[in-house]
Amino acid sequence: MAAALGRPSLDALPDSLLLEILSQLPLRERLRGARVCRRWRRLVQDKVLWRHVDLTPYEISSRILWHLLRHHLRNNVRTLKVRGTLCSSRKQEFLSPALLQALGKQCPGLQRLCLVCADLRRLPYDFMPSSLMTLELSRCEIPGMWFRRATGPDSTSAPPQLKHLFIYEVPSFSDWHLLDVSSQTRLQTLTLCGTYRVTDAGLQRAAPHLEALEHLTLRQCILTDFATHFIGRYMKQLRTLEFSDAPSLTDAGLACLVPLKYLETLCLASCAKLSCDAIVTVGQALPQLRNLNLSGISFDDQAIRKIQASLPNCCFSPP
Repeated sequence: MAAALGRPSLDALPDSLLLEILSQLPLRERLRGARVCRRWRRLVQDKVLWRHVDLTPYEISSRILWHLLRHHLRNNVRTLKVRGTLCSSRKQEFLSPALLQALGKQCPGLQRLCLVCADLRRLPYDFMPSSLMTLELSRCEIPGMWFRRATGPDSTSAPPQLKHLFIYEVPSFSDWHLLDVSSQTRLQTLTLCGTYRVTDAGLQRAAPHLEALEHLTLRQCILTDFATHFIGRYMKQLRTLEFSDAPSLTDAGLACLVPLKYLETLCLASCAKLSCDAIVTVGQALPQLRNLNLSGISFDDQAIRKIQASLPNCCFSPP
């Protein structure tokens, strides 16, 4: 009927346009589209649609993951995001060592793995795909010494050489986890958010292993001026630094960041003890600084104007 009225049908669209349409669909609807016809089934299998796979909108069981791995996930997959059942009334294991080993073999190009609400206490870190460069854990549970490489007969020969690590609200992440992962890999990006078990002493031990770090985020962590001393001493390649929601940070701790000559972006959101003069002094000592975030700090208009006038080359996010 549409063709008779001169309206183009979906069948008349080129493959490239149909692939673009399919890429906008949720994964569940995309898989249902494979039932339309042979052409759509072929398009749904196209590697372009399986480079970045986000399963977090769904509660995924082990059976479903195995099905996807056998029929859809191939060596073109670069990103995989999965949500577990840790915060659900239906607690079940959805990852296993066997599944992770199969994932590493089936998807040798997998570079980024994001796990949300996953219970990893029975899952050895050594079984993570060795191709991983980025690992993101959100509201997960991990065992003690998880990042420490196993030496038993079941350990893999090539653990991940992570470049980027993101930890969001993982209460069990501690000083020892930070030391283990930083001493095994040359991290370029590290984000710790809500990791209250990471202390000044833990950052002190890990800092000498983080000399290649370029991006550091410490948000809602229980850290003090002592931590900034080791950041300034060892992490001199930093380009972006967020040290936010740190009520214990003072002017003395801020001054420790002066050695960061490559720093381009500095976020000090909700660091209420900092003074206007200290911020100006440190900002002027950082030649590459272009972005400064001071949201959540109570400064009067005069102080704000002073900071803006003293740092004319810096984009300023005021309180």
